[in-house]
Amino acid sequence: MSMFCYQCQETAKGTGCVVKGVCGKTDDVAQMQDLLVWVARGISILGTIARRNHYSNAKVDRYVQEALFTTITNANFDNEKIIEKVREGIALRDRFAGEMKAKGIAIPADLHESVTWKPSDDAEMVSKAATVGVLTTTDEDIRSLRELTIYGVKGIAAYAEHAGNLGYNSDTVDAFIQKAMAATTNDSLSADELVALVLETGKHGVEVMALLDKANTTSYGNPEITEVNIGVQNNPAILISGHDMKDMEELLRQTEGTGVDVYTHSEMLPANYYPAFKKYSHFVGNYGNSWWKQTTEFESFNGPVLFTTNCIVPLRDSYRDRVYTTGSSGYPGCPHIPDREPGKEKDFSVIIGHAKRCKPPVGIEEGSIVGGFAHNQVIKLADKIVEAVKSGAIRKFFVMGGCDGRMKSREYYTEFAQKLPKDTVILTAGCAKYRYNKLKLGDINGIPRVLDAGQCNDSYSLAVIALTLKEVFGKNDINELPIAYNIAWYEQKAVIVLLALLYLGIKNIHLGPTLPGFLSPNVVKVLVEKFGIAGITTPDEDMKILLN
Repeated sequence: MSMFCYQCQETAKGTGCVVKGVCGKTDDVAQMQDLLVWVARGISILGTIARRNHYSNAKVDRYVQEALFTTITNANFDNEKIIEKVREGIALRDRFAGEMKAKGIAIPADLHESVTWKPSDDAEMVSKAATVGVLTTTDEDIRSLRELTIYGVKGIAAYAEHAGNLGYNSDTVDAFIQKAMAATTNDSLSADELVALVLETGKHGVEVMALLDKANTTSYGNPEITEVNIGVQNNPAILISGHDMKDMEELLRQTEGTGVDVYTHSEMLPANYYPAFKKYSHFVGNYGNSWWKQTTEFESFNGPVLFTTNCIVPLRDSYRDRVYTTGSSGYPGCPHIPDREPGKEKDFSVIIGHAKRCKPPVGIEEGSIVGGFAHNQVIKLADKIVEAVKSGAIRKFFVMGGCDGRMKSREYYTEFAQKLPKDTVILTAGCAKYRYNKLKLGDINGIPRVLDAGQCNDSYSLAVIALTLKEVFGKNDINELPIAYNIAWYEQKAVIVLLALLYLGIKNIHLGPTLPGFLSPNVVKVLVEKFGIAGITTPDEDMKILLN
């Protein structure tokens, strides 16, 4: 095989992509991403040793975050950029090792090869990349637990980077990222010890999502219930996709007064809910649907598209020349907006100038959708919700957050939402909502039956809501609440959300449309026995189980 990757839900045959990624990445990109993860492991080993000796390096912490984020599904397809990132990591690792020695921190001579390996040229780098992938761990269960940890840590790294862009960092989170990555090189760890590491990953998932929630709400205010326009106006425009709110802020500021409108796409939709962004009259709404529909929707948008993070689908020639990337995202041949320099904003002047030369977007739908039900807003409705539950008006809440994807089997979630009894409410976050957020499901005593908390990281809000209701109803166990969990997953940020929910003690989660290919039968058995994890079947059958 020329590659092996099974980190996303759509992996070939549910077992692994071995020639080309279903996501579109080529074998050389897949292998170089493996090498980037491997280099990040070596740096993490040094970082863990350094912290034991009360020393750390902010550049090292940031690099590990960026390296892991770059390898998340659909984030970066640019092989040259990934090779540059590998080179950067090797140079940083060696400087860091020198700093440690200068401070008298001993570095054992028998450490993992990723700490000491140094290529003589690019050919050696390419050769090495083919030997450090997932399958180098031969024991199926150990490999499964290592990869489950790494994928969870990739999600943590992504959220940590977003928070860091807003000036919010956590040494505890960075220390764990590096500790966990280092642990995946330790052949002496047993399966039980790795299971404990997986649960610890969930703990830090909760911590990093709380950090990002604080970063976003402190910077931009608490999300508010908002009616978001999904039609178009007559000005040229930029479509911003991804997740990074700092990029959103700077783009809005730089487009103000230029005659260029800004629309959100897919996971950037929740930017519409933040008070700080509502002052911009040229911020006019959301265009399109979930990430996988971009191949048709970008054509009709007419203007340039900015990817701030992952969720890129291989580009069509009809709009390739209008796509820009920034941050950890990348695509061959597409202009990349460089990172901001200290004390300065990113420079979006090139994409703004491009937008001015384009026609306005063509409308693909009309009307509006409602969102902004993050924890602060829902807690304000607590009395109303409690009254509705006690009166029987609301029988049950269904958490249906997570990811969307291309598979036809994901129509299950639309059908499930449509068939839910009218005395139930859906709590959602992430792009899975596009399967049902435009359905006319009505409300219960003024409470909409779909409460959108925001992006995938805003699953933290759903956890806060559940914990608040636990207190309000005087329950001893969060699982005694009238809340059921039917979650869709696609990539690594959904993995950390799942692990965070497990850490919080939530049981009997249904996960679909398929269970992860990286879970071995024995690891699945542990998750089923300890947490009641289950796959999905049909909407009718699953509803019978979850309603009871």
